[in-house]
Amino acid sequence: MEQKDKSSSTLIEERGDSHAGSAADTPIRKDAFLVDDEEKIDQIEVHFREIMNIIGLDLKDDSLQGTPRRVAKMYVKEIFGGLNPKQKPAITLFKNQYNYRQMLVEKNIPLHSTCEHHFQPIIGKAHIAYVPNGNVIGLSKLNRIVEYYARRPQVQERLTVQIANELKQVLKTEDVAVYIEAAHMCVEARGVKHSGCSTSTAEYCGKFLNETTRREFLDGLKA
Repeated sequence: MEQKDKSSSTLIEERGDSHAGSAADTPIRKDAFLVDDEEKIDQIEVHFREIMNIIGLDLKDDSLQGTPRRVAKMYVKEIFGGLNPKQKPAITLFKNQYNYRQMLVEKNIPLHSTCEHHFQPIIGKAHIAYVPNGNVIGLSKLNRIVEYYARRPQVQERLTVQIANELKQVLKTEDVAVYIEAAHMCVEARGVKHSGCSTSTAEYCGKFLNETTRREFLDGLKA
C-alpha cells in the first residue's frame, strides 16, 4: 500500500512538471471564501512558520521573525488576491460614439503571476486586441482584467483563455485576441535552470480567426 501511494504521488508531481493545465476555470473550492482574509492570514502565518522551522531556519533571528506574517499577508492581499471575486475590477464601458470599427490594441501590459505547480513567478507581458461593437472599454480596465486573473496560481494557457473570456463577456463581442509572452521561474530557477526562455500563448476569437486580421494584430505587436 505504501509503494502504491508513493507511485501515485510521483505521478501527480510529474504531471505538474509537464506544466499542463486542466481546465479553463481556476480550481477553487466552493467554501474558499467562508473564512475572511484576516483569518486566512493568521492560519497561513502559522503554517509558513512551521515550513521555515522544518527547513532549519532560526525564527529568533531579527530578519526572519516577521517573515511568516509578511508572506501570509502577501499571499492573501497581493499575489493571490485575484482568487477573491470581490477583487474583480468594475468595468467601465463607453458608447462607441465615433463608430470606430477597426482593431483596438493595448500592448505590453505588465504581467506578474504565479505558476501553480511550483509557486514560482511568471513574469511577462500581455497584448490585447478587440474590434469594438456597440461599446468600448476604458483602457486602464484592460490592464486591471489582466492583473485580476494573473494574481492567482496559474498556468499560462488558462490565464490567456480567462482574459479572453472576460473580454468577450464584458464587451459582448467574439472579436477578441489575447497574446501573452512570459518567462517562468520554475524553468529558470529550478529544474532545468535555463535562463532566457520565454513561453507564448494566444487565444483568437471571432474576426481574429481570420488569418489577415490575426496577422495585422501580430504585426502590430512588432511595431
